[in-house]
Amino acid sequence: MTSCWEGKKYKLEKSENFDEYMKELGVGMVLRKMGNTVSPTVELKLDGEKYSLTTSSTFKTSTITFKLGEEFDEETLDGRKVKSICTMDGNTLIQEQKGDKPSKIVRVFKEDELITTLTLGDIKSVRVYKAV
Repeated sequence: MTSCWEGKKYKLEKSENFDEYMKELGVGMVLRKMGNTVSPTVELKLDGEKYSLTTSSTFKTSTITFKLGEEFDEETLDGRKVKSICTMDGNTLIQEQKGDKPSKIVRVFKEDELITTLTLGDIKSVRVYKAV
């Protein structure tokens, strides 16, 4: 069975509250400005049991590779080192980042869009990507 996201790339179309989310993480102003101006493309691939999630923009490209349910070391786009664990529920990828500022990233993949919700404490950011 193939998933609706296989072979697709999603490009950021709109973003709500992302600056507040980055501020809460302790991201500096210069990096926040860059983070707010780029429109990254996200692609999820599955190779055997390993997933790779690539986020690419003119500023930076990052790929995390993981197996569902297994903790792994991640360096975030803003340079933080965290431990992450990902699980999949249907077409929803749930990523828990553990570190000084634990956060949760929920990505809901659909045929034509990807909705990413980032939560840190009381701060919630929603980013909507369109399939390209």
